[in-house]
Amino acid sequence: MSDNPYSTAVLAWYEANARDLPWREPGASPWSILVSEIMLQQTPVVRVLPAWRAWMERWPTPSDLAKDSPGEAVRMWDRLGYPRRALRLHACATVITEEHDGVVPDDHATLLALPGIGAYTAAAVASFAFGQRHAILDTNVRRVLARAETGIEYPPKTQTKSEVTLAESLLPPEPSVAARWGVAVMELGALVCTARSPKCVDCPIANQCAWTAAGRPAHSGPPRRGQTYAGTDRQVRGRLLAVLRDSAVPVPKEALDAVWDDRVQRERALDALVVDGLVDPLEDGRYALPS
Repeated sequence: MSDNPYSTAVLAWYEANARDLPWREPGASPWSILVSEIMLQQTPVVRVLPAWRAWMERWPTPSDLAKDSPGEAVRMWDRLGYPRRALRLHACATVITEEHDGVVPDDHATLLALPGIGAYTAAAVASFAFGQRHAILDTNVRRVLARAETGIEYPPKTQTKSEVTLAESLLPPEPSVAARWGVAVMELGALVCTARSPKCVDCPIANQCAWTAAGRPAHSGPPRRGQTYAGTDRQVRGRLLAVLRDSAVPVPKEALDAVWDDRVQRERALDALVVDGLVDPLEDGRYALPS
């Protein structure tokens, strides 16, 4: 294996406790895995599952999505939140279709060059779709390693170079095992080493965990504030997009004005949607999803 003191226990735990998710099935396509990784960013699995199934049924390959308009991607995104991800997926599908013959590239650097694909997603797709050896650092993995190795409740707000170095040092040498380790420690963070209510009694590495050994000291860094939604511009943007998603034709401005009373906030949210490319203002004064 490697100098990783946790891998044997974590991999055995994963074998017994992993959730049965469609993008983890042996026959899952690289495209289906890429779509799942984009959808799972800041969105829980329970909300992603039905959206992912609907997306894959309609657009089972990148070329299928590329043939459709960006607006249809936004429409299908429905209420997953952070809808710019839908535009990024459409742009990604277009590049894969035009520059890679419709095949998701298996090279990490090429994946990283795709629109909307950052360091985490490139490493995750290279690992989970192609069985390669890359350090995968999402929120769950960072939390597990912060507790087990560093003895603190939460990792820094922004990913640090030392976290990357640590994650790379723990990678098993065999690529297929490293890929398995990546998803296993991620699952451990999602199901056991959770942010608010860690189930240390169920943790396979509790007896090796520095945070547990220290008596689970409380977070001493900057206050962690949960994201609010009610009354924010995000909520207004969501309501405006819902009107456009629910209409098969462009809508008049009055239909958008009806969803939020505060005119200044409503106009600000609409302007932001236009700037983000999520809404097209038409010459006749109506609004539509991007064509």
